[in-house]
Amino acid sequence: MNLQKEALITLHDCPYVTRSMLKRMMKIEGLLTSLPSLTPAEITKETSLPLERSAAIFKYIENPNIMKKLDINRSQYKFITLFDKEYPAVLRNIPDPPLVLYASGRIDHLQIPLNLSVVGTRTPSQYAYPSMRKIIDPLVQSKFNIVSGMAMGIDQFAHKIAIMNKGTTIAVIGSGFHHLYPRNDMNLFDKIASEQLLLSEYPPDRPARKHHFPERNRIISGLSEAVLVIEARLKSGSLITVDQALEQGKDVYALPGPIGSPTSEGCHQIIKQGAQLVHSCADIIKGYCEKN
Repeated sequence: MNLQKEALITLHDCPYVTRSMLKRMMKIEGLLTSLPSLTPAEITKETSLPLERSAAIFKYIENPNIMKKLDINRSQYKFITLFDKEYPAVLRNIPDPPLVLYASGRIDHLQIPLNLSVVGTRTPSQYAYPSMRKIIDPLVQSKFNIVSGMAMGIDQFAHKIAIMNKGTTIAVIGSGFHHLYPRNDMNLFDKIASEQLLLSEYPPDRPARKHHFPERNRIISGLSEAVLVIEARLKSGSLITVDQALEQGKDVYALPGPIGSPTSEGCHQIIKQGAQLVHSCADIIKGYCEKN
């Protein structure tokens, strides 16, 4: 393995190295590959980190048990770094791209040209699923790849619709693969991890944390040309994804819902703010054709 890639994977796994810290370290010429030969004092000199933090990093990367763990993880999962040609080009151009992606399943899904991110509430109304079928079924049949976050509700519906139509789907999760969340549908997790693509920014032994989910959402929107919001409350994680999509220069589509329904309010709000109203799959196909 390329020494630079190996060093990046090791540091990315280290709990004493934050993403912003790692990005700064990557800008110091030659640091990643020379780090294993540096003392804690030399790490501090190169990075301006406190000596205590440098000592913790040094101890971590010198630990043979950590290296053995990383070897086991590499045998079970695929690691895709910014240095790899397999790294999706669309993610390179977003603000704060993930430095390492951990993958299980079909990494060729990352090269599919047509992608649509689908997000929405964890507590959908009875209106949501049949409405999604009318829009997403023909899109999947037209070779759109469906990207979502495997959350209960709309996300899991989206993945299932893609699979039901013999299409492709990518699930981006907010935890490591050893701590899958949510655990309400492990069969779906297994199917995606083996036949589709399960993706995470977090090392396999990293449990879910609250802040992981808004971080995860920038990858969901980043992988696609556009985001479709099915149902969302006014204060919804889905609207965080919308904000990130707009920051990334992506199109935003929203499905209007029944008047008075709490899960319609978020969609109606972003439609008023300029999101494109979706009446049928043709609205999305037209938008893609105009953009490309």
